[in-house]
Amino acid sequence: MTDSTELTVDDWRSRAAQVSLPTGSYIGGEWLPAASGQTFTVVNPATGDPLTEVAAGDAEDIDTAVAAAASAFGAWSGLSATTRGQLLCRFADLIAEHTEELALLVTLEMGKPISDAMSVEVAGAAAVFRYYGEVIDKIPGELPPTADGSVAMVRRVPLGVVGAVVPWNFPLDIAAWKVAPALAAGNTVVLKPAEESPLSVLRMAELAVEAGLPPGVFNVVPGLGATAGKALGLHPDVACLTFTGSTAVGKMFLSYSGESNMKQVWLECGGKSPNLVFADCADLDKAAEMACFGIFGNSGEVCSANSRLLVQREIADTFVAKVVEQAAHYYPGDPLDPDTTAGPIVSGKQLEQILSYAAVGAGEGQIALGGNRIGDAGYFMEPTVVTGLATDSAVVTEEIFGPVLAVVVFDTEDEAIALANDTPYGLAASVWTSNLDRALRVSDALHAGTVSVNTVDALSMGTPFGGFGASGFGPDLSVHAIDKFTGLKTTWIAKGD
Repeated sequence: MTDSTELTVDDWRSRAAQVSLPTGSYIGGEWLPAASGQTFTVVNPATGDPLTEVAAGDAEDIDTAVAAAASAFGAWSGLSATTRGQLLCRFADLIAEHTEELALLVTLEMGKPISDAMSVEVAGAAAVFRYYGEVIDKIPGELPPTADGSVAMVRRVPLGVVGAVVPWNFPLDIAAWKVAPALAAGNTVVLKPAEESPLSVLRMAELAVEAGLPPGVFNVVPGLGATAGKALGLHPDVACLTFTGSTAVGKMFLSYSGESNMKQVWLECGGKSPNLVFADCADLDKAAEMACFGIFGNSGEVCSANSRLLVQREIADTFVAKVVEQAAHYYPGDPLDPDTTAGPIVSGKQLEQILSYAAVGAGEGQIALGGNRIGDAGYFMEPTVVTGLATDSAVVTEEIFGPVLAVVVFDTEDEAIALANDTPYGLAASVWTSNLDRALRVSDALHAGTVSVNTVDALSMGTPFGGFGASGFGPDLSVHAIDKFTGLKTTWIAKGD
């Protein structure tokens, strides 16, 4: 078999033409059409052409999936943590074994470059399932002291059926962030993928059963947010819901919880992350390179994207010129070309929204780079840098979710901190300085869940990822994510006379 690293764009195009595209919901280990018979179209954003029709699940399909998950809960939660962990590790192995197939599905449905789809998306999902498979039997309970010598045991217990709603920008990886800790803890899951990108996670769910997870433990219902997503949020038999997406939709899920059974809701709702570059930065070339990665990587479709560049005045002109030069590395191309570093925007609707912000930037400031759509086939956009904007411009304050970088100049450290914190979001931030005292001082002052010093958007499976304010609450990744999917149960055994 040909090594994936040796495949050419023509090889990948040939394989893409042959890959099997899922079309139904995956419930209880079976492929099912929507109860209504309705479907929706999944579009290839690199061409604008339809890929396939997928079952448009709604409330009835969510009912079926939740019932399947509830039925499987007892058997799954009754397994030892070690056994569940072993099955999740086997699941991780199967994901890795199907890297090419899953990567092709990701590339076709949302435009991620094939190299990133393999090395980031699929490899990341496999690693997350393996992490939670290996860690779950190493988390102890508690035996707190009691006044009279009675025995009090505190255990983490699974909640039941977990609903998960995930976005299109990392359709496998973020799904793994939600599903892996929930399953490891003994819950069962019903997942609704974004309508733009349901294919890869549908295939992944099928691999779960092949790995030995009982049917019904992991179910996937594709559908629209207003129907399937809402039904999952309102369902009385869903004990917990985890969501990554916009703040506006996150608020809807909080409302659904209050309208139904007060289910726990955990939200990761994006941001407007600042990247602070001080004049004492030791390596401006590296900082410029990483600034471009932080906003143009994944075509800017990243919730923690460093979309606000705050740069100290004495280096501003020099640094912006370096960023503009480095941005050429992210000029988009065919996502099936292994040399491509940036693909298309996920949809025509999303592209139009991003272009509207670029137009605002052109009117209120200066376009230092880009600002335009590329061609008329597919949804490609130039990497864009905007300078000279007022700090209250929508380009500076609102999440754009695309390859648009807003540059703001500051003079003092206090001013930089104030500008960075002038946002309702609090997901991530970056700081570039060679002064350790400044690094510690500024990091402590920034209102963000993760502050990356002399890098951008740092994360690992062992560190929590989440934020404050309008970025939501309840971290993904690390052992702390398991807390979201468990309840603390105390068993008190009274001391005998």
